[in-house]
Amino acid sequence: MSSTFMASADLRDELTCCICTDIYIDPVTLTCGHSFCRICITKTWDNQEEREYSCPACRHKFRVRPELKRALGLHNIVERIVWKRECSLHKKVLEYYCCQDMTCICASCRLAVEHGGHQVETLTEASEKKKEKLKNILGKLTLAREETEKTLENLQGHKTQVKRNAAELAEQITDLIKGIKERLESLEKRAMSEISRQEERVSRRVLGLIGKLDSKKEELSRKMEHIQEMCNMTDLLTFLQEQESDRVDYCDTEEGDKADTERHDIEVHDARMIFLQDSGKLLGVRTPTDVLLDINTASNFISLSVDLKSLSWSEINQGRPETPERFQDYPQVLSSKSFSSGRHYWELGGSISARWIAGLAYPSIDRRGDKSEIGNNNKSWGLGRRLHKYYINHDSKETQLLHSTSSQRFGIFLDYEAGRLSFYELGVQIRPLHTFNATFTEPLHFIMRVFNSIPDNDVCGC
Repeated sequence: MSSTFMASADLRDELTCCICTDIYIDPVTLTCGHSFCRICITKTWDNQEEREYSCPACRHKFRVRPELKRALGLHNIVERIVWKRECSLHKKVLEYYCCQDMTCICASCRLAVEHGGHQVETLTEASEKKKEKLKNILGKLTLAREETEKTLENLQGHKTQVKRNAAELAEQITDLIKGIKERLESLEKRAMSEISRQEERVSRRVLGLIGKLDSKKEELSRKMEHIQEMCNMTDLLTFLQEQESDRVDYCDTEEGDKADTERHDIEVHDARMIFLQDSGKLLGVRTPTDVLLDINTASNFISLSVDLKSLSWSEINQGRPETPERFQDYPQVLSSKSFSSGRHYWELGGSISARWIAGLAYPSIDRRGDKSEIGNNNKSWGLGRRLHKYYINHDSKETQLLHSTSSQRFGIFLDYEAGRLSFYELGVQIRPLHTFNATFTEPLHFIMRVFNSIPDNDVCGC
């Protein structure tokens, strides 16, 4: 073994930490003269019982934990040894860095065929470039972390705001529901009071009629007994001289009696209207919404009333100008007002035998051709009546409803934001007919069509 190799081996022993048995990393020296890796001695003392700090090499004990000072000379020697490692192939000091193979090489390696034509730099140059690159990466990472921290802070603030908003909204909803309950209770009391009032009024009429009829019954019974007695008389002279039963009005009854004996139901119509009006206000609906028909869209084969609230089939062409907004092929008309938000309610009526279709439509509905008919497109929703049956039509899909018509009036309810369009028949009771659910993307106009198959087909919007 050569002396150079022996010296190198001895030097390595001097640079080896006795705790980890490897070359020092950040070496520190104790006052007793022994050196260790900073992390090795720190972990050793942290694990010693009763905090008795001693040197792992000579067992010298210290009263207090010594302050670890860097062994600067030893550190510099370690640095040189590390940087001057030998090439395993040529046994020469590694002085260069091959940028293509990304490996450290010696002077002989640099001239070898394996690295011919490769970009080669000194270890110092390569280290400086790598440090610069790492600094740039560090700068980007630092900036990214700052942005992340800023975003995180904003999100934390947003989370707090969302929680605060949710609490405020929950409180508002609670107050709103409480208010609705109170108004509904008040509405129920009013409706029940009105029903009771009308029941009492009708009951008084019935009681009066009962008393009147009881008196009449007694009078009729008396007359029947009188006649029966007369029929049993054997004295013909007395029988013929009796004159009471000969009166012309003896068997007459008042014409009003028959009418008064008819059934008297409790009149709930007024109470129902109170409920409709107040519940409509409770839901934010003006009951009913006023509708005026737009003569500029009216077909020439429908006639409009002066107040623009009713229409009927016209056998005579009205001669209105053929403008782009007028319906040409179907007797239809739009309302002049559109509805793009909120809740709205309409009531319409006409002959029980009338044939019609009504509903809502976008202003972009075609004005001529098959696609201009209510429901025969995806821009209108309609409820129709024919042959005493209801049907619905939307997007060219017509569906017959099972309900038979029993009233001359029906209602339409629109909740624009909720995307709900409902139809009702208005009789003694309110009967739901059908509800469309859609996402409305344009303002909606009331739309109606009449037919000429039945002459009595006027329809009005209230």
